[in-house]
Amino acid sequence: MADPELVDVVVVGLGVGGEEVAGRLAEAGLSVVGVERDLVGGECPYWGCVPSKMMIRAANAIAEARRVDGLAGTAEVRPDWAPVAKRIREEATDTWDDTVAVQRFTGKGGRFVRGTARLDGPGRVRVGERVFQARHGIVLGTGTRPSVPPVDGLADTPYWTNRQAIEVEELPESLLVLGGGAIGLELAQVFARFGVRVTVVEALDRVLAVEEPEASEVAAAALRADGVEIHTGVRAERVSHDGRGFTLHAAGGARFTAERLLVVTGRRAHLDELGLDTVGVDAGRRYLAVDDRLHVTEGIWAVGDVTGEGAFTHVAMYQAGIVVADLLDHARRAAGGPDPSGTASATGGASGTTGVRGSTGAVPRADYRALPRVTFTDPEVGAVGLTESQARERGVNVQVGLARLPSSARGWIHKAGNEGFVKLVADADQGVLIGATSVGPAGGEVLSGLAVAVHAAVPLARLRQMIYAYPTFHRTIEDALRNMS
Repeated sequence: MADPELVDVVVVGLGVGGEEVAGRLAEAGLSVVGVERDLVGGECPYWGCVPSKMMIRAANAIAEARRVDGLAGTAEVRPDWAPVAKRIREEATDTWDDTVAVQRFTGKGGRFVRGTARLDGPGRVRVGERVFQARHGIVLGTGTRPSVPPVDGLADTPYWTNRQAIEVEELPESLLVLGGGAIGLELAQVFARFGVRVTVVEALDRVLAVEEPEASEVAAAALRADGVEIHTGVRAERVSHDGRGFTLHAAGGARFTAERLLVVTGRRAHLDELGLDTVGVDAGRRYLAVDDRLHVTEGIWAVGDVTGEGAFTHVAMYQAGIVVADLLDHARRAAGGPDPSGTASATGGASGTTGVRGSTGAVPRADYRALPRVTFTDPEVGAVGLTESQARERGVNVQVGLARLPSSARGWIHKAGNEGFVKLVADADQGVLIGATSVGPAGGEVLSGLAVAVHAAVPLARLRQMIYAYPTFHRTIEDALRNMS
């Protein structure tokens, strides 16, 4: 057995968060080994955020062309999936090749190792026959994989996950989507707009169940207008495949058939593969438990989806900044004591006496109170903070304000495709917003101002005194404030 190789930091999993941590630590002068068994960059650039938004952009262009009638004349649209698949293959993923991403990391001074890594005791990581001993710490960024429900027969069929849906070169005639969350609805709408007959089956009583009920209603109506069949409150019992298509058998005798089946019922971390028992960490949990500096245990940090703090790229990047700051601070203190200038910052500042660049004096703490999220259906569903029901469950004295987008000046002007609303959830005792939802053609963009208000606890009185540009979608916020009760 080879002797352990001493390095400063080992990053296991180079998805969005892991790559950011590894690259910034390498740029700061630490010796960093980054280990990835799949593609550097993770799910987002290859099978998630980036290619799916290319698909959505194309599908929305089709929808906008169809809205010409009644606004600006007439238009005829003939959808063609070929340029979409080509753009995903060539522009987004390099045909699912991570050479550029690997070079981006090694160009910053990091060392890349392709393989499957496991913890091998305190401070040690094993990759095949190689063992690395981390002087300052280990970062786990191993992400999640699709969580497939234990439906009888499903595992023996050629069902799709999001990966096959993103990689598809030729569209099926029909698609059955099992799961009515954000990913399921986004892909369902895309394929429907390209002429696929789509059926969504959801076990809960509404789609987008984590969002406000009003958002679920608008999203469901929009998809149905695109020809998508939506069935809620349906529990799948058995799935069969006859070589040509799928049949989903539901409780109560309902049956649904389609050429292809897309399963998007959530994701989960696979902690049992990480060797957590060698460092005294329970691998039986759904996600890695971390504190507000992303510590798992002594000398180990985690970042990204594996922490269970929202499966979003922006959360992984946010967490990466905290981990980088904490590790640089750890390295500085271990070798050089306090920052001599007192001016170091998490984003890069004064160097300590150890040669570590961009070390930090004050490490930020993770705060998810104003966590933003966007479902990129048309209309977009943007949300931040607590929903009304979540706030009430916490015993908050709730005030709610809602304004419908079509009733606003910009919504009336926009006309076709103007479905949406702004909903505000406030703590009446504190006089601040604790949650908000923005649904509309630019729902995710309107959300930015609401996220600032929730994050900074801007008083409602001050929000009411702001000047909102006319005629904009975000002016609907003013209407919602006026309607609060």
